[in-house]
This record gives sequence, C-alpha cells and structure tokens, in this order.
Amino acid sequence: MLLQSVRYYHEAQRWFVRMFLLMPDHLHALISFPGEVAIRECWRNWKRFTARSAGVKWQRDFFEHRIRSDESWEEKAAYIRENPVRQGLVSEANSWPWVFVS
Repeated sequence: MLLQSVRYYHEAQRWFVRMFLLMPDHLHALISFPGEVAIRECWRNWKRFTARSAGVKWQRDFFEHRIRSDESWEEKAAYIRENPVRQGLVSEANSWPWVFVS
C-alpha cells in the first residue's frame, strides 16, 4: 500500500522519486519536487493519506536534506540501499523488497 502510493504520487508528478525505501520504523526517500509544489504540504498530504488508508502512525515532522550534486545523489542512494543490510534485516541490499526506484 505505501509503495503503491509512492508510485501514484510519482506518476501523478506530485513528486519525482529516485529512491524510496521503507524500513520497519522509518523510511528514506530521494525525491525532487516540481517547482510549484510546496514540499511540506505535499509530504503532509501523503502522510495523511497513508495514515488513513494504511493505519500508519507517522512522526509529526520529517528531516529534510537538500542534495546539490549528482555525486551526492549517488552517495546517498548507496547509503540508503545498504540500510537494511546494516540493520541486519537482509544479507544483500538487493533482496530488500520494500523499495521503489525510478
């Protein structure tokens, strides 16, 4: 359900996802937004929708980090992809099923 809503927002061009990875108690996302979209409002709407439809209890806010270069995108994507391995949830990053990459 959560990854389906991520894909829906991506296809509806509410945001553009490079990577979205769900963990048991948090998530990581590499997302860019169209120029006219207010990031906080878009994120709040998605969290509200998923809270209602999937029963997710979200934290009140989120941590935003702006990435300025392609190299940084790749570094962050590699770090995010390895998160399930570091947490001991899988032995290989590619075997983690809760990820959407565009």
